[in-house]
Amino acid sequence: MAEIRIIDEKCTGCGKCIPVCPFSLIKLEEDKAQIMPGCTFCGACVDACPFGAIILEEEVKKVDLSEFRGVWIFAEQREKKIMPVTVELLGAGRKLADDLGEELSVVLLGDKMHESVEVLRKYPVDRLYLIDHPLLSEYRTNFYTKVFADLINKFKPAIILMGATSIGRDLAPRVAARIKTGLTADCTALKIDKEKRCLVQIRPAFGGNIMASIITPYHRPQMATVRPKVMKKMLPGSSLSPEVVKIEPDLSGEDELVRIVDRIREEADVKDLQEAEIIVSGGRGLGKPENFSIIRRLAELLGGAVGASRAVVDAGWIPSYHQVGQTGKTVQPKLYIACGISGAIQHQVGMRNSEVIIAINKDPEAPIFNIATYGIVEDLHRFLPMLIERLENLVSRKS
Repeated sequence: MAEIRIIDEKCTGCGKCIPVCPFSLIKLEEDKAQIMPGCTFCGACVDACPFGAIILEEEVKKVDLSEFRGVWIFAEQREKKIMPVTVELLGAGRKLADDLGEELSVVLLGDKMHESVEVLRKYPVDRLYLIDHPLLSEYRTNFYTKVFADLINKFKPAIILMGATSIGRDLAPRVAARIKTGLTADCTALKIDKEKRCLVQIRPAFGGNIMASIITPYHRPQMATVRPKVMKKMLPGSSLSPEVVKIEPDLSGEDELVRIVDRIREEADVKDLQEAEIIVSGGRGLGKPENFSIIRRLAELLGGAVGASRAVVDAGWIPSYHQVGQTGKTVQPKLYIACGISGAIQHQVGMRNSEVIIAINKDPEAPIFNIATYGIVEDLHRFLPMLIERLENLVSRKS
């Protein structure tokens, strides 16, 4: 356990450590600093002391790295359907496992998951851990965290990957905290440092201005969440038949903290941005929220989905699940139409891998034109109605 102490001979009673303690747990007694019970060992007082009178001795947790082997993929499922991000992670995980010369395993939690097991059998996976229990039919944080953490402690994987989805972003940090390891969130690339046998976790940092490479050299497992649509999907079809390991979880209904009564979607007919082949996105250039009707109409005519920049989501013009970008969704459609979006780096991170990008903006210096396949320098309020009219005429002729 960590220990913090004050060297009386060096303490002058200057009091500079008192205001920096975030929990107000330092006081002066007889002109000497005293640390009260409840200290969290944050080290703020150590840095503030000009005389080196405060000593923090941190507990060093030694982990035998050789005990941890293999790459695990969390198979995210909703209503018994395997999510696309799982297939993307399988492709990345297979390459990592091959580089390490170790096995690739997939972890599936749910209830009556027979069909999902058959889907996962089609991919080149060495092992499938199946935890089938009625209490796991719906994602609930406490049950999933307990089961996953127990599984890790028993089988000791070296690497764990989850999708950076609403479920993955909730589950991964809780599991990491439970097993006392690190976590890199929202990775956009992964590779193996073969010399150190470490997972190199790559993600945008400082507002997307740099790409940070993060490693976990002293702890295991190495955990990362990966943004959907940044990895290529693994193709099904393999002669490798995974070993299915069925696990009986230690779960009780008495531990149920949350019960799901119903699911209500705010917009039932909204298309999933991450699965859409065509996306029409609007930004500040629309001028006001009512003008999103133009974007919706164009998306409808093209059979696409509606996207948005962070600026209009923050302004309350459109719900957050339409947001494309670093803090929104990463997409890879065949066609991405950016209307009135300047193209800040945070937005580009989420859509620059689209096959074709069409940018419509009246500012010829807008950054979006640097990555656009086709750029249209025009006021969108003039251009889009003409485009919509032309498309409507084409549709009426076909009908």
